[in-house]
Amino acid sequence: MKVANIVLNDFTNDSRVLKISKTLGKSGAHVTVFAMHNEGLAEFSEEEFFTTQRVKLSSRKWSKRRIIQVVKYIEFIFRTFSRTKGYDHIHCNDLNSLPIGVMRKLASSKVKLIYDAHEYETEMNGVQGIEKKIIKVMEKLLIGFADKVITVSDSIAEEYVRLYNIEKPHLVLNCPAYIDVSKNNLFRDNFAIHAEQKIFLYQGALNKGRGIEILLEAFKKLNDSTKVLVIMGYGELEKIVKLEADNSQNIFFQPAVKPEVVLNYTSSADFGVSFIEDSCLSYRYCLPNKMFEYTMAGLPVLVSNLVEMKKFVEEHSVGVVSDENTVNGFYDAFSKIEEFDYESLKSNLKKVRKSYCWESQEVELLKAYKELV
Repeated sequence: MKVANIVLNDFTNDSRVLKISKTLGKSGAHVTVFAMHNEGLAEFSEEEFFTTQRVKLSSRKWSKRRIIQVVKYIEFIFRTFSRTKGYDHIHCNDLNSLPIGVMRKLASSKVKLIYDAHEYETEMNGVQGIEKKIIKVMEKLLIGFADKVITVSDSIAEEYVRLYNIEKPHLVLNCPAYIDVSKNNLFRDNFAIHAEQKIFLYQGALNKGRGIEILLEAFKKLNDSTKVLVIMGYGELEKIVKLEADNSQNIFFQPAVKPEVVLNYTSSADFGVSFIEDSCLSYRYCLPNKMFEYTMAGLPVLVSNLVEMKKFVEEHSVGVVSDENTVNGFYDAFSKIEEFDYESLKSNLKKVRKSYCWESQEVELLKAYKELV
């Protein structure tokens, strides 16, 4: 089995694509990740269990105007399409790579196409107007070509059944590999945070709609020196986060780290925060990987009142669900979690991480692939 695992990023911090590639490679498949090339990255590389090809674009350094971005996208589609000839399984991560898989399937009926929707693709934050209409039409036209659809939450899977009248997608949660993580103190050492101070960690994409502005505002106004915020990641709000960190005594910024060491940093905090806003259906139904990274690292969590996160936290008693996505809502969550028995929370987390790990999810991934034979 030859698998082309296609993703439209430079594949430097995409833990899901990495885990899927390793799992398929270990199962005996010949796996190649096709990703975007960026300056300073190797165009071809050999990894354990898979290889990587980063596709160079002649248009890469052109303007970032919308129409030019479309040109770059089209160039990536056709260059990757030409490179994937001879692969019998095309694994498309997100909707933007699905046209490549469909083209390859049309070129050869023997090709098996897997559509891995990492979000509720047509209802993502910030997608609106004509762009949203195009995406909706695109997914409706293309999803029927997929031999298997994979999603990252049960609510999204149900929505896909409702929208497209397809077989319910396979659920492959974005969990980290199981590891017995020891408590670390990287944040305390790097930022001189005192032992008596509690570290609240946000890790992940620094984008609008993730509740980052609410967290910054909450800690700026917080009159309590025993609590600090560490924000770890990268994205459009990075400059704002750095500025606030430079001007605050209780806010710290940690640049994104490699997937293989992220849990060493996660375990250096005391609580994990996922305060995603109810700004789109994709967020409402999300069950983000950082939730499972927090639990794997043994961190009780504070989460916003969204469908899947609320269900997970309440079902397993691993933290607090905020009533509302506001500064006061976050303060209320503070108060609630302080009333919990911390050791009881830690005990629940030990049970949860054995169930919500990549080793359990890769079973579902391989099951989906076996059904294609």
